[in-house]
Amino acid sequence: QVLVRDSGGGSVQTGGSLRLSCEISGVNLKITPVRWYRQAPGLQRELVATIGGDGGASYADSVKGRFSVSKDWARNRVFLQMNSLTPEDTAVYSCNVRRQLSEFWGQGTQVTVSS
Repeated sequence: QVLVRDSGGGSVQTGGSLRLSCEISGVNLKITPVRWYRQAPGLQRELVATIGGDGGASYADSVKGRFSVSKDWARNRVFLQMNSLTPEDTAVYSCNVRRQLSEFWGQGTQVTVSS
């Protein structure tokens, strides 16, 4: 069974940092890409970052240079380090994996950035 749980959201001031975590059971993170999405009211869901099975990462232009995705495959965890946060980063963040023909999502964790 695949289970996905994301956590680590909260409220920070502009310029602050947060680290999100995604714990994933039932998949091999050495070979399975993991994606972070975010969605704010009135906006499309946005792919923020991806980490491949080999550890290679890619990012949306809006977060390049500020966000960093990493993983600890032995602990079945993926992280999203978010720095230099701005109010435009306010959203619900969710991690996502695909295994075989199925797709699995975390429950979402709220990130709020204020002045």
